[in-house]
Amino acid sequence: MEKSFLEFAYEFYQTMKEHKITLVYEGEVTHQLTKAFTSLTESNMSKEEESGAVQKKVFHVMVECLQNISKHADDFGSNDYLYSGKGIFIVSKDENEYAVTTGNAVDNDKMPILKNMLDHINSLDKEALNELYKKQMKEGLLSDKGGAGLGFIDIVRKTGNKLDFHFLPIANNLYFFMLTSKISRNQ
Repeated sequence: MEKSFLEFAYEFYQTMKEHKITLVYEGEVTHQLTKAFTSLTESNMSKEEESGAVQKKVFHVMVECLQNISKHADDFGSNDYLYSGKGIFIVSKDENEYAVTTGNAVDNDKMPILKNMLDHINSLDKEALNELYKKQMKEGLLSDKGGAGLGFIDIVRKTGNKLDFHFLPIANNLYFFMLTSKISRNQ
């Protein structure tokens, strides 16, 4: 095995420790993977004697974020097979909070719509979020893949924290959408 790969693997391990990453995955997201990730996280949180309320919120955010990748990671043509229907999923934790980070490629035309929706959700207080959630449940404009922003709204409602997001350009008409949701460990 090449020494450079082993050095990369060790540096990756060091970076994970430095950023307190407990789980990282890259690839296609399926229902079976979602179950496996929540099971792994449950096991880790039980060892840490994390409160039931925190565990419940972490699971909820994980499932919403993983479903977002599996439903909405753009399915690009064969030329873009590196990104097609795939994403990254990272769980980290420090003394105060858990962070669930996801990333997937999105088409250039979807980026402004997604950004506007997330900015709007982040601008709302608790009461306005609840109203928007009810409105979207009742009359939400569903995309062809079933989304009305309900997952994003629900994450903010449940965690009480704004969503942190970025769009990184990766090709002519392609962005990598990164989303981080934080869950407080201090209930």
